Amino acid sequence: MSTDTVSPLRQRMIEDMNARKLCAGTQRGHVRSCKRFAAFLKRSPGTATPDDIRRFQLHLAETGVSICTRNGIMTGLKFLLRVTLRRLDLAAEIYHIREPQKIPLVMSQDETRRLLAVATSLKARVLLSLGYGCGLRAGEVVRLKVKHIDRAQTIIRVEQSKSRKDRNVMLSPEMLDLLRQWWKVRPSRYDAGIPLQERWLFPGIRAGKPMTTRQLNDTDIRIIQALLGHDKLDTTARYTRVATGMIANIESPLDRLSQPRKKKPKKSRTTNQTVQPPA
Repeated sequence: MSTDTVSPLRQRMIEDMNARKLCAGTQRGHVRSCKRFAAFLKRSPGTATPDDIRRFQLHLAETGVSICTRNGIMTGLKFLLRVTLRRLDLAAEIYHIREPQKIPLVMSQDETRRLLAVATSLKARVLLSLGYGCGLRAGEVVRLKVKHIDRAQTIIRVEQSKSRKDRNVMLSPEMLDLLRQWWKVRPSRYDAGIPLQERWLFPGIRAGKPMTTRQLNDTDIRIIQALLGHDKLDTTARYTRVATGMIANIESPLDRLSQPRKKKPKKSRTTNQTVQPPA
């Protein structure tokens, strides 16, 4: 968007997004999408026509952007047209493409055990175990606080994650033991004045802030992508909402790794015996 004619339009759009409580990441994505559309038009999006919307969608298809990226761009543009500009006729020209759902490859327990063994530090092992054993996204792992670990109900509470939803995940005995080990060696230089329940499990390099997913790149956390079949660290499988009691009773896959492998029962030889019919 140009600095002289579009800045007021962007400000109106930001106000509309704030009024609807859109998170900061969503707002940045919407603004970035509209800037891309303005660069394509070489003028203000407020002067767009139905043919411009059509040409822009063809342009995205020709440039080879992924379906996910393309849909995200059009979602941001649709907000501008439908909410800020009140151009329902233009918003109706926007369509989304269904993204194919692919089942990720699932690793065996032996492969997972070997990958977890690659972790060179206790911190990396705890991070990886939380992702694998509890099914947490990378962003959820780094935002865990002491208050989220419920030892009484053997669950971990995840607050306001993707789509602003809360959920509970299982807390296995082995995972709880790993967390206790980590708490003894966890950096505590920024804990002064912070209540125990509000302290980060993985504090960052700045006071009062947790470690970021970008800082995970400096650890063995990249292995978690292979464990969960993710293309990105912030991508994960879909979760099902279940009751707290059911979650606590679910066996974590982390526990299965420490169990000895069961031997397959030998097949008994069948004998040619005549079965007498009941009297």
